[in-house]
Amino acid sequence: MNRAAAPDLPLAELYGHGGRLGAAARLFPQAPGPWIDLSTGISPWPYPFELSSRSDWARLPEPEAIARLEASAAATFGAPIPDEVVAVPGSDLAIRLLSQLLGPKHAHYLTPIYSGHRAAWPDARPVTHDRMDEAELLILANPNNPDGRAIDPEALRALPGQLIVDEAFADATPGISLAPNRWRAVVLRSFGKFFGLAGLRLGFVLADRPLTHRLRALLGDWPVSAPAIGIATAAYEDQDWQAAQRARLYDASGRLDTILRSAGLAIAGGTPLFRLARTEGAPRLFQHLAEAGILVRPFAEDATALRFGLPGDELHWQRLEQALATWSKQ
Repeated sequence: MNRAAAPDLPLAELYGHGGRLGAAARLFPQAPGPWIDLSTGISPWPYPFELSSRSDWARLPEPEAIARLEASAAATFGAPIPDEVVAVPGSDLAIRLLSQLLGPKHAHYLTPIYSGHRAAWPDARPVTHDRMDEAELLILANPNNPDGRAIDPEALRALPGQLIVDEAFADATPGISLAPNRWRAVVLRSFGKFFGLAGLRLGFVLADRPLTHRLRALLGDWPVSAPAIGIATAAYEDQDWQAAQRARLYDASGRLDTILRSAGLAIAGGTPLFRLARTEGAPRLFQHLAEAGILVRPFAEDATALRFGLPGDELHWQRLEQALATWSKQ
């Protein structure tokens, strides 16, 4: 069997983002269920919550509730000025709004980067790590998706240009964040990944007041839902749960390393929420896992790489380990 050969399947739907189980199920109709989605980098252990009453759904959000959410998030991020933290309906939307609010600039993005940034800034040019200081506007993720690359905050503060720093995966490694001292940077944060509740569609933009005022005016009086406000405020104020979540993620990502290496894969990077693995047989391994009902993240631009999220329970761990063991023996 040629393990390096690419599967003869139309995988375009699976290249843009993780989480597309519907497309995977159509492409691999014989795969056993239920599917295990390891393609997103979202924690499989969501923050536990209860909605107190139907009023969480029936009433419009109060301004005071939104302000409390933003203050709670700011405290978790270490951001000293809550008024410079704006709740948005998902950081992906914020990525697209910033390209409009900041106006035309000679933008660059530090490659590789999350595909949403490339879509929002179609004229931006890629730049490598050693050329970051040449960008008038530099867009980057820290830690990076998909390779987990991390840049020291002090090195970012020393750059001369405008920065947009996507910290979607920073909750698991808070020491990497620019939030406590942004300098001139615009910082994006995501609620759903670390707290395992991506369906709430909640994120935050940290920026200087002129930009946050324009963003608030654009979003209107009710930028996020009342249920999202209530759940996220409780989550950000629950420091004990956050500490336990970080420990759980570190333990799980270490276990994932062991399983991947045992199957002969090289660990090319990652964060506590995911690992990027490499093998010359990545396209065929993707198909092998999909045929076993396990979805990982392939990359159109890199046929040697696959991203693996964390299994959520022991059965999922066993299915992944078994599928990889079968692959490694081929």
